[in-house]
Amino acid sequence: MPLKTCFEEGKVEAGCDEAGRGCLAGPVVCAAVILPPDFSHNFLTDSKQLTEKQRNELKFIIEKEAISWNVQFLHENEIARLNILKASLTGMERATLQLDPRPELALIDGNKKLLGKIVPSIAIIKGDATYLSIAAASVLAKTHRDEYMMRLHDEFPHYGWNENKGYPTIKHRNAIREHGPCKYHREGFRLLPEEQLTLKFD
Repeated sequence: MPLKTCFEEGKVEAGCDEAGRGCLAGPVVCAAVILPPDFSHNFLTDSKQLTEKQRNELKFIIEKEAISWNVQFLHENEIARLNILKASLTGMERATLQLDPRPELALIDGNKKLLGKIVPSIAIIKGDATYLSIAAASVLAKTHRDEYMMRLHDEFPHYGWNENKGYPTIKHRNAIREHGPCKYHREGFRLLPEEQLTLKFD
């Protein structure tokens, strides 16, 4: 079934999504996108259902054709201060407030609305597989975060972030066991299933 172009006709709507919420390391990256009313693409959907090649192709198209888009990075210290849910919602709100024009409604992937009241919002479960604008935001969040994690991989190659992007894979957790956590690991997250590590950062 084709994705929907809008929630409410006649309103300037932004789709919002995040990437990296379930990771052990690196930032949570949030995106907001306003698409033209006539925007369409034959395979744009939830970024998790796309190949890396498809996501990278769509990133170029979305950034070129969107009326407005913005991406925000919330790093490990801010995630520790806010908690991962609030960090995700804060990042989506920041991205939304950077859009020009300012949207009249923000469509949020998930079951939580934005924390602030400046831009009205609605939470839509599986919104990234329902609305084009949320799908576009999911692609931008994912591709921008993947690019960033590839750069971090050059600094700490033994964690395999070029492949796992900071998610809790067996290889990633085995590397934590062998080398310990680094400054990009999230303080307070359970990095290993057998213990709760107390992280020390420089």
